[in-house]
Amino acid sequence: MSATRPLTTQHVAQATVQPQDNGLRLENISKHFTSAGADTQLHVLDNVQLDIAPGEFITIVGASGCGKSTLLRLILGLDEAFDGRILLDDKPIRGTGLERGIVFQDHRLFPWLTVEQNVAVGLKNAPLSAAQKRETVREHIQLVGLQDFTESYPHQISGGMAQRVAIARGLVNRPSVLLLDEPFGALDALTRTRLQRELQHIWQQEKITMVHVTHDVDEAVYLGDRVVVMQPHPGRIRRIVDVDLPRPRNRSDARFIALRDDVLSDFAELS
Repeated sequence: MSATRPLTTQHVAQATVQPQDNGLRLENISKHFTSAGADTQLHVLDNVQLDIAPGEFITIVGASGCGKSTLLRLILGLDEAFDGRILLDDKPIRGTGLERGIVFQDHRLFPWLTVEQNVAVGLKNAPLSAAQKRETVREHIQLVGLQDFTESYPHQISGGMAQRVAIARGLVNRPSVLLLDEPFGALDALTRTRLQRELQHIWQQEKITMVHVTHDVDEAVYLGDRVVVMQPHPGRIRRIVDVDLPRPRNRSDARFIALRDDVLSDFAELS
């Protein structure tokens, strides 16, 4: 069910799958930051290689400082100063684009806009008529189960509901890839568990590629087709674990527990 763990922390697994047509491909990604007023460079990512099939749900897990969020920023196109190539549908990514959506840990809703208006912001640059935009927004609000709150403002709904609005906004353009940067990290345990189930349901309905960054190993195993385990200093792939479990997943299942503990053991070795 999983790749073999490296024999030592120095023997780093650079596991990849065969390249997929029309998928997302990361080729030898390395990233450095230069400290302000200093000649030294901080090596953030080192030779990250990963092929993601269309419609695959990938979770990336690792401790703080392993470059998880930086990697998402590169895929989104917010930072083009890196070594290597990122390709979507065999075309290099250049800047941001409607084919890539993102959901952050902070929902980042505009407090002066309603739920409906916040979701509609995601269609600002879409080549659709006003009627098409209204219908698309309606469909996505219904997708996240907030059809009774279209006229509510962010301060009138819960944190979990606000995060569902953010997910709807990220999906409203029907992107090829949805990037999720620890979207449930600020929520309480019960809300986080409920939204994990809902996100899995949305993914099964929308059938788009999802790349989900988290520090929560349980969440990574629950959601992912594969779990990419990263290690820090500099950030690189330690190994990739296949999660060959039926959906919806049962956290009490012995196979789930074994996989979760297997991934957790990587962090015990690195501590």
